[in-house]
Amino acid sequence: MKKLVSIVHVLFILGVTGPREGHSQSIETELDARVMDFLQSQRQNWRDWNVSYDDGRLLYDIIIKNGYTRALEIGTSTGHSSIWIAWALSKTGGRLITLEINADRHARAVENFRLAGLSDYIDAQLGDAHQIVKRLPGPFDFVFSDADKAWYKQYFIDLYPKLQPGGCFTAHNVRNAYGGIKDFLDYIREQSDMQTTIDKTSRSGISISYKKQ
Repeated sequence: MKKLVSIVHVLFILGVTGPREGHSQSIETELDARVMDFLQSQRQNWRDWNVSYDDGRLLYDIIIKNGYTRALEIGTSTGHSSIWIAWALSKTGGRLITLEINADRHARAVENFRLAGLSDYIDAQLGDAHQIVKRLPGPFDFVFSDADKAWYKQYFIDLYPKLQPGGCFTAHNVRNAYGGIKDFLDYIREQSDMQTTIDKTSRSGISISYKKQ
C-alpha cells in the first residue's frame, strides 16, 4: 500500500493522475507508474542527442494543455523525447509518428518504447526524414523538430500546409540562433499566422510556434 501511495503521490505532483473520461483509473495509473519508473531509472543514461528531462516534460505539458492527438517527431534518437510525447498522447487518445535515420538508434528506441509500455502509441519509422516528411499526408497538430538543424526551415515549409489551425510546431536547440537555426527562426517569424516564442528555461532553447485559428 505504501508503494502505491508513493506512486500516486509522484503522479499527482506531475499532474498526470486523472484518467480520461470513460477510461479506467487503475489501467491509467499502471501505465503512468510504468512510464515514470522507466524515465526515473534512465534519467542519467540518455545520450546520442536526446533531450533533457525538463525539455521532455515541456513537450508533454504542451500536448496535455492543448489536447493534441496527431503528433510528428523528426529525430527520434533513442527515444527520450518520444516517450514524453507518447505518454501525453496516451492521455489525449493520440498517436506519435517518429522518424530516425540511424538504424542502431532506431532499434534502441523501439526497445525503450517497449520497456516504457508505450509501443501502441508510437509509429517509429526508420529512414531519411528529408523524404519521409514530404510523403506523410498529415494532418498534424503537434510537431517536434530535433534532427539536422540546417534542414529545420525546409521541415517547416513541408509541414506548414499539414499543420492544423491551433497546432504547434516546436524545434529544439534554438537558443543560439545561427546558420540553419537563424534561417528557420527568421522564416517562421515572417509567417503572419504563426505566433512564435522561445522557451529559454531549456538550456538548449525550444521554439514554440502556434498556428492561429
